[in-house]
Amino acid sequence: MKELEREILIIGAGPAGLSAAIEAAKAGAKVTVADEHDTIGGQLYKQIHKFFGAADNHAGMRGFEIARKLEQEAKELGVEFWLSTVAYGIFKEGVGIVRDGDNFIVKAKKVIIATGAKENYLAFPGSTLPGVMGAGAAQTMINVNRVLPGQRIMMLGSGNVGLIVSYQLMQAGAD
Repeated sequence: MKELEREILIIGAGPAGLSAAIEAAKAGAKVTVADEHDTIGGQLYKQIHKFFGAADNHAGMRGFEIARKLEQEAKELGVEFWLSTVAYGIFKEGVGIVRDGDNFIVKAKKVIIATGAKENYLAFPGSTLPGVMGAGAAQTMINVNRVLPGQRIMMLGSGNVGLIVSYQLMQAGAD
């Protein structure tokens, strides 16, 4: 098994991993970011709506635009990206990585795990039936996989996620 050495290894190229990489690189660190996907941005690619809020929080930009902006900033700071790369474990020898079909142990001085979040909604009678899903699953289906989860949809909840995903489902053709 091949061994590689890195100063900082960040696992996850979503918004948290990108932000960590940018801040570490600004502080002078040499940073490598590994992600299992072939694009940089993670959850930001599900956010097709324009963000709201303050300008310094990317108001008026869509998620994929924010991802591109953060990617560009990170690359300008010298951040190295390993895409289509799987981190499968942390061992006393280092982090197990599969990249380009090869298995590596990466010895990093610091490891940051920024692998994203899991949707966590309350279970209820019927929540495991086919077609019942959380807003994040519906958003992934329509904005990432381009699959409409149904023609007639009932969204429960009126927080910002429920409203945004409902709007996205309507834009995709759902009632």
